[in-house]
Amino acid sequence: MNARSVRGAVAVAASLCALAGVAACNVQSDSDTAAADASASPATAKNLRVGWSTIYLTPSWMQQTLKMLQTDVDKLKSAGKVSSFKTFNANGDTSQQIAQIRAMIQQKYDVILVDAGSSTALNPALEQAVAAGITVVAFDSLPTSKKVITVGTDQKAWGSMMATWLAKKLNGKGSVIAMNGPAGVAVSEDRWSGAAAVFKKYPDIKIVSNVHSEYNLAPAAQAFAAAYSAHPDIDGVFSQGGALSAAALQTLVKQDKKLVPITGENYNGFLKLWQSKQKEGFSSLATAQPNYLSVIALEAAVAHREGVNVPHNVVVPLPEITDSNLSQYAKPAEPDDSYPINDIPQSQIDKLIGK
Repeated sequence: MNARSVRGAVAVAASLCALAGVAACNVQSDSDTAAADASASPATAKNLRVGWSTIYLTPSWMQQTLKMLQTDVDKLKSAGKVSSFKTFNANGDTSQQIAQIRAMIQQKYDVILVDAGSSTALNPALEQAVAAGITVVAFDSLPTSKKVITVGTDQKAWGSMMATWLAKKLNGKGSVIAMNGPAGVAVSEDRWSGAAAVFKKYPDIKIVSNVHSEYNLAPAAQAFAAAYSAHPDIDGVFSQGGALSAAALQTLVKQDKKLVPITGENYNGFLKLWQSKQKEGFSSLATAQPNYLSVIALEAAVAHREGVNVPHNVVVPLPEITDSNLSQYAKPAEPDDSYPINDIPQSQIDKLIGK
């Protein structure tokens, strides 16, 4: 998933949300993982009130996440475990997200799910929720608080997986352009850290250009074109984001250049182009920040309320999209900016959350 962009501050947001209710907090109705912390004593998982605090909801990845989460909510409602579900959208404003979390505390929610706009700024509010006996579970973009249960993937492992595949594909030698996310963004830095550790093992692989770009197609295409113009004889591209991968591959296709190996993500525009160029010998390995992290987070919260000893940090394995299983992921009829992913079996969810 793309890195978070947060701006702005609303000094009186907390009190306004508390007084005006959910309508003033940009809430979508039906449409802690309170850490295994002793302060949140397990209650019967029955008719739970669940709120999802997200830093933004506009990106297609978030819309898909909401849809997947709503499906699981409906299942849990049928089982009598969840009574209500609301989405609190902070529209990119961390101060607003904090205010919405505090409003949920005042309104005595049982479960708060969080996709954090800041790794640190939300910590006091989340810890306040835990102290109030709310089960708090963060997923995808995670806070640093040790008081909440987290559900995520290993971003360094992401970079390591991609770099290992590319190094082997190049037989340990060649020139590579690295396409990374914005400089200083934690997700980008972690992925590159994992990749750089691998590339150090291959002294004959040269990173001829390390490009930083937004995780969007247009700026990524411009950034790659400039790097490629300076280094047209590359043997491969390390890319840590789907739009970045699509930008690189589109550039090579438009310029009718050699289709070198490019690592990728489950960005549908990249998957479709990869599939269309397989007969020409193009090869890739892609992974994903799966939308079902949200489902695992909700299931973990419910299990925690049932008294299950849910792991404090749930690390979800990264999917592997390969030349052989690409057809299971690429969706020719769906938009380029969608992120196709297969559902995760309930048995695997139960294993991850300790049931």
